[in-house]
Amino acid sequence: MSASPPRSPMTVEEYFALDESSSEIRYEYIDGYVTMLAGGTLDHSLIGANIITTLRNALRGTPCRVFTTDARIELSSKRYVYPDVSVSCDERDRGRIKNLTAPRLVIEVLSPNTERYDRGRKFAFYRDCPTIQEYVLIEPDYPSVEIYRRERGRLWVLHTFGEGDEIELVSVGIHFPISAIYEDVIFPPDEDEPA
Repeated sequence: MSASPPRSPMTVEEYFALDESSSEIRYEYIDGYVTMLAGGTLDHSLIGANIITTLRNALRGTPCRVFTTDARIELSSKRYVYPDVSVSCDERDRGRIKNLTAPRLVIEVLSPNTERYDRGRKFAFYRDCPTIQEYVLIEPDYPSVEIYRRERGRLWVLHTFGEGDEIELVSVGIHFPISAIYEDVIFPPDEDEPA
């Protein structure tokens, strides 16, 4: 999630100094501009924890590693972001490094404040990163997951999943029920339903 403070350009070095000196606030850096990330709801956090647990259990014993929202991704030398969840299966993303450079899978839990950005500009930035093979958007208010898969070159294909579906993440070779993502989540009442 992001909140937009007054914007003024800064160098990558200035961004690193700001981001690494702050223990409680994270910042993203896009083409010289910094955006502070805002906190999420409890359901947002629970969905993130559920997907991390599901991925971690499914990927145990493989070369793939699951990262939380604290893992900064270097999309390019001028773009650094913090997705809600990411997975890398690349040796370059192991050890004592500061940035993931070869993520294979990126996941965002949508929120009203960031949905437009996550679907628009941020997705465009992810598409420009050649190692990312799947981009997952999770709706927090009802069971709905969208997976964008890189098919070839710049062609991405949308796959949608809803209640009762089995989700398949081709990029890491796993599948699981959508219910695993939403375990213990209490959905808000549907505004279209009669009281």
